[in-house]
Amino acid sequence: MLAALLRLFALRPFLTMAIFGIPVLVLIVVGLFTILVLKVLVFVVLPIIAVIWIVRMIAGDSHAD
Repeated sequence: MLAALLRLFALRPFLTMAIFGIPVLVLIVVGLFTILVLKVLVFVVLPIIAVIWIVRMIAGDSHAD
C-alpha cells in the first residue's frame, strides 16, 4: 500500500495533488473562515449586544417583558 502511494507521488504529481491537495486546501479555507467568523462574533457582535443591554439596564426600559 505504501509502495503504491509512493509510486503515485512519483509518477503522477498532478493526480496526487488532486487527490490529496484539494481536501487539505478545503480544510485550511474552512478553518480560516471559522476563525474569521468567531473573531467577528467576539469583537463586533458581542460588544454591540453588551452596549445595548447596558443602555437598556441604565435607562430602566419599562417596555421589556
